[in-house]
Formats: sequence, C-alpha cells, structure tokens
Amino acid sequence: MPLKREERACAAPIDAAIEALVDASPQPARRIEVCCSLPGVGKRTAITLAATMPELGTMDRRQAASLAGVAPHPKDSGTLKGYRRMHGGRPTVKPALFMAALSASRANGPLKEVYQRLINNGKKPILAISALMRKIIVILNVRIRQNAQQQS
Repeated sequence: MPLKREERACAAPIDAAIEALVDASPQPARRIEVCCSLPGVGKRTAITLAATMPELGTMDRRQAASLAGVAPHPKDSGTLKGYRRMHGGRPTVKPALFMAALSASRANGPLKEVYQRLINNGKKPILAISALMRKIIVILNVRIRQNAQQQS
C-alpha cells in the first residue's frame, strides 16, 4: 500500500536523519553499499540489515540464516518426519528480506533465474520467495565478509 502524502511528509525527516547517521560513519556506509550491489536489495533493506544484523559477515551461512529467521527448522519426533518451517530470528529482518526477494525475483540477475528454476520444478511461489530470502542473506553474509577481508 503506497504511503499517503502526510505519511511521506512525516517520513522525510526520519529518512534524512538516517542518511546523516549513515554518512557520518564509514563502516556502515560501506556495508550498505555492499548490500545494495545485489540486484533486488535496495537502500532501505540494506539499512535495515546493517542496523539489525551487525554480526552479518562474521558468521557462517547457517548461523546467518537462522539469525535472520529464514532457516528451515525440522518438526521431527521419533520416526515422524515433519514439515520444515522457517521461524524465529529477528522480527524486523524477515519483512525486509521478503521485499528484497520479491524485487529480486522480478529484477534481471542471477536470483531471477533461481526463482524461475524453482517455479519450473513445481515449487509454490511463496516457497520460492522463501528460498530467495535465505539465498539473499547468505550471499550478503559472504560479500560483507569478503569486503571486510579486503579492507584489512
């Protein structure tokens, strides 16, 4: 749902304050720049990830996915093999990743091909978007780690 004119007017000073904070410190600005280099990830998603997941780039892929709340957790008991579901994680990260995954599924790039392959293999669209969410966080984790290693 698009923002109304009054809501946009209220959001403008907040956006300006966030931009000033990002510009004041070079490390978060570089992390945001690295995140924005992935097709589908915009500036707001990158700022959300930088603010809510400062550990990004220091973990392995499974830890990053679990912290973001996009790791599949089994519901097994004894010999029963239950359905794997995503749950847990930080609550503000998952909606940001969802919007990034929706954009990435439509933007030209490698993630669109992954999405199309999953759909062609018979997966439901929401499951394919969930897989893209995990893929985005894993890719960003590696890119931030590699950028940190290049900087030092």
